[in-house]
Amino acid sequence: QFPLQDSSMVPTVEWKDGAVRLLDQSQLPGKVVFLDCRDYLTVARAIKELVVRGAPAIGVTAAMGVALGAQSIKAASYDEFLKTMLGICDCLAATRPTAVNLFWAIERMKRTLSELRDRSVPEIKRLLLEESQRILDEDIALSKAMGQHGAKLIASGQTVLTHCNAGALATAGYGTALGVIRAACEQGKQIQVIADETRPVLQGARLTAWELMQDKI
Repeated sequence: QFPLQDSSMVPTVEWKDGAVRLLDQSQLPGKVVFLDCRDYLTVARAIKELVVRGAPAIGVTAAMGVALGAQSIKAASYDEFLKTMLGICDCLAATRPTAVNLFWAIERMKRTLSELRDRSVPEIKRLLLEESQRILDEDIALSKAMGQHGAKLIASGQTVLTHCNAGALATAGYGTALGVIRAACEQGKQIQVIADETRPVLQGARLTAWELMQDKI
């Protein structure tokens, strides 16, 4: 019996109480477990070990990992702060060499860091955290927009075949391909879904099926 919760209320990644909180996807569908990452090395390990997976979710997690790493730096000058920050970015970038969103998010955080050269270190730390939250919010907004556009292509009574997991768990929330299905159902359309398993870690059977159950699709 899978634990049932409202998937829209179970964030994949968020900043909570000074930590990066991740839904541990390696425990699904049997358990709903959260991992609180209190340093960037724990974030890096979580990305590498598939605690979080899916390109958009990995990008958001990496951005928050950069912001988290910044908070613990004991540097007085920008140059000293920058040197340590670049090391943190390199560590996070090495976790998933094929993840495009990972590098995009890290580069965006680096660009923000460069633009803040004239600010104080405490202010830089705060603004990096705000930028990582913006990346998260933008990802959810993009998923919802994609869902609204894509739902127009789905008619009530249709059956949709999905492959792997492209839902809320693969993003910061709502989902890409599964977001289209979610939006169609929110519009009152009666949709059935066949979810493929995906090897080697069965994301379709373990994650997509779980998400659909949460939303009673």
